[in-house]
Amino acid sequence: MMSTLVMYFSKTGHTREKAQVIAQKLQADLYEIKEKVPYGAADLNWRNPASRCNREQEDEQSRPAYQGALPDVSRYDRILIGHPIWWGRPPRIIDTVLEQLHLQDSGKILASFATSGGSTYAQSQAVMAILLGSSAKRGRVLSSNKSIEKWLEENKLLS
Repeated sequence: MMSTLVMYFSKTGHTREKAQVIAQKLQADLYEIKEKVPYGAADLNWRNPASRCNREQEDEQSRPAYQGALPDVSRYDRILIGHPIWWGRPPRIIDTVLEQLHLQDSGKILASFATSGGSTYAQSQAVMAILLGSSAKRGRVLSSNKSIEKWLEENKLLS
């Protein structure tokens, strides 16, 4: 059996729920990415152009810090990364974490998934292909247990 890590970032709990279901199905370890400086309600107010999340998402160089130490990914054959979609792409903290982990060309099976209120995964897939490498499995917005099952099957991640 392959050793699997499911890493995720979640602010509303939707991505956390999907990550927990995936981890259970794959008998995987679970790691929550937490921001070093917590986001408050005002920070996440997407209607305010000056809010922290808007400023971070608009700044391609923004790399919000994470809390604690990252897991030792050398122990895992597969790494799945979950995130919400903010302004069509993963939150910038995902860039921070994945740039630190150097997963490109690692020989590991890599895949990503997201939750979203209305975005597709197209723009996020382009970002994740840069961060994970072109061999990363196809990502998807997951909205239900059925969509999780379909995504896992399509990417041959159930074995």
